[in-house]
Amino acid sequence: MADLFEADREQRRQSAQPLAARMRPRSLDEVVGQEQLVGQGAAFRTVVESGRPPSMILWGPPGTGKTTLARLIATTNDGFFEQLSAVSAGIKDVREVLATARHRLGEGLGRTVLFLDEIHRFTKAQQDGLLPGVEDGTITLVGATTENPFFEVNSPLISRSSLFRLSSLESDDVRVLLERAMTDADRGLASLGLTLEDEAAGELAERVGGDARLGLNTLETAATLVAGRGGRAITTADIEEALQRRIIRYDKGGDRHYDVISAFIKSLRGSDPDAAVYWLHVMLEAGEDPEFIVRRMVILASEDIGLADSRALSVATGAAYALSHVGLPEAAYALTHAALYLATAPKSNSVTRAMAAARQAVRSQPTTEVPMHLRSSAYPGAEQLGHGAGYRYPHDSPGGVVAQQYLPDDLQGAILYEPGGQGAEAATADRQAAADGVLGKKR
Repeated sequence: MADLFEADREQRRQSAQPLAARMRPRSLDEVVGQEQLVGQGAAFRTVVESGRPPSMILWGPPGTGKTTLARLIATTNDGFFEQLSAVSAGIKDVREVLATARHRLGEGLGRTVLFLDEIHRFTKAQQDGLLPGVEDGTITLVGATTENPFFEVNSPLISRSSLFRLSSLESDDVRVLLERAMTDADRGLASLGLTLEDEAAGELAERVGGDARLGLNTLETAATLVAGRGGRAITTADIEEALQRRIIRYDKGGDRHYDVISAFIKSLRGSDPDAAVYWLHVMLEAGEDPEFIVRRMVILASEDIGLADSRALSVATGAAYALSHVGLPEAAYALTHAALYLATAPKSNSVTRAMAAARQAVRSQPTTEVPMHLRSSAYPGAEQLGHGAGYRYPHDSPGGVVAQQYLPDDLQGAILYEPGGQGAEAATADRQAAADGVLGKKR
């Protein structure tokens, strides 16, 4: 009788869970996406099915299946599953799990998989508290993190764990999960008798940015709204309402993708910070690949700002680093910071013009010889060949510049770099004019 009551309670607990939790895959074969982990012959699948999976760190964006995979490690190996969140748990909770796991092993009841969500939130001391249980096999630790574990997880713990990286799901993968939820009568939404319009399914799958949990929970909210109104179909408008934001019409593979990034770059080049920030957030809200955006910003920093403000390149590459380190949504601050800096920075295309001039010079003289005094004399016999003879060391001159030839004979006097007159490059132009006077150049 107790078993019947417990089964009834478990059923009620499951029915109260969000749709994303109810729809968790029950086997590795049900997992959608992450083929590099769960495909036949993949290392992760092999070790999970081996019967003695190692402790591991699962690193990937939110909603990509870290919790699901941890549960499957336990169920595939008939183990016990314990879950802690590093946000709320402490070393006392870890010790209690370790004590329970030791008892189970001693009684021959099986091994324990400890899933520690957001393991990067644990302090060094708390992470060290996991080491004894990992080392002696008391637990199989599965740590989940959205942060780079090489920055956030202790080296001793990483060295005792296998690292598996998860990637954001493709929109097609998310759509498969949405359609599965709509047709599943036991765990999904089939009992509501609703349909999901094709356009709405596509928009939702695209807008959640590879986060399956967000997609499924948004679908459940939309279904609840439609059912409560007596409707029969979930539309794009219902998805917008459930997401609490307008769905931006934006085809990442079509003309609008190119038009919007063009508008963004031209706004940065044109020194309009308001337009730049607007187009940036059109792309972010629409789910554009942020790495694509930041790559274009790094290019612009040298192409259109260059020596007028050399710090612009550092700001753009700093935004790229921030994106790789913290991810969205937090990296939106760094991207906006960089966009405002690039838009308000003085502009110069002297780097672009110098590149074009240098390439033309190289292509026009493909067999150019290096002048003898510029050749290396750092190897035996070079001096006998006359290499380096006559070279004058600039630092021996009070002004740090000496009159000598640096270009090949057939390019003597060529001017490839023309300084701009904006920002810091104006001062660069003055310094170069003084150097040109010594070098005998007329720029």
